[in-house]
Amino acid sequence: MKQILTDPNQKSVFVQDKFTSVTKRYDLLNSLLSCYIDHYWRKEAAKELADGHAGPILDLCAGTLPLSLELLNQNRKPVAAVDFCYEMLAYGARERLNKKNQGAKLQIFPVCGDGLRLPLRDESVQGVTIAFGIRNLSNVSQGLGEMHRVLKPGGKVVILEFSRPSNPVLGPLYKFYLHRILPLVGGLISKDMEAYKYLAQSIEAFYSPKELLSLMHEAGFLNPACRSLTLEIVTIYTGTKAG
Repeated sequence: MKQILTDPNQKSVFVQDKFTSVTKRYDLLNSLLSCYIDHYWRKEAAKELADGHAGPILDLCAGTLPLSLELLNQNRKPVAAVDFCYEMLAYGARERLNKKNQGAKLQIFPVCGDGLRLPLRDESVQGVTIAFGIRNLSNVSQGLGEMHRVLKPGGKVVILEFSRPSNPVLGPLYKFYLHRILPLVGGLISKDMEAYKYLAQSIEAFYSPKELLSLMHEAGFLNPACRSLTLEIVTIYTGTKAG
């Protein structure tokens, strides 16, 4: 697993394969393993773009489209939902963009594409979001560069990602949950324990908030900032492109 986390080519293939494997149980497990707090996290991320600016939004690593739908519900702007796993996008489109959500079907546009080579023109979107996906990119700096490239001047990026609680009591308990409980429950329900072992190890190995803010600055984002949610279990990062 360590080699997968550090080898860009292996990581890309592995992540795509695992997301394909767990697609049908992905949303259920996200809610179950977070005690349904994941819905609140996405609402908070979407609020960051509820500023009235015109223009479409890119939801990168959109998966089964939960954040795309939340963005549309809050902001009423077209959403380009990009993910490199076709099965996730197709499942999300079937489950979320149906007759009950006819308006969403006309405003959310799923696109199968690579976050390191986005299929969008320069300065084509007003906002970019990525929820629980940036640590899955095989090259985070390159991904941030692509997000910066497609943003219009004055546009905003919003990153929602897992982090590691610094509290000396909660930290060890969370680590135990990550490496013992999460893979067991995720594996039993999804039938792919390796996928949830990867999830735990990728969270453990990911950049600290300070490190990710530094990478955002290097990518050209102005005023990179972050705020923690739910006892530092997740963090929202924001930055803007010079106007």
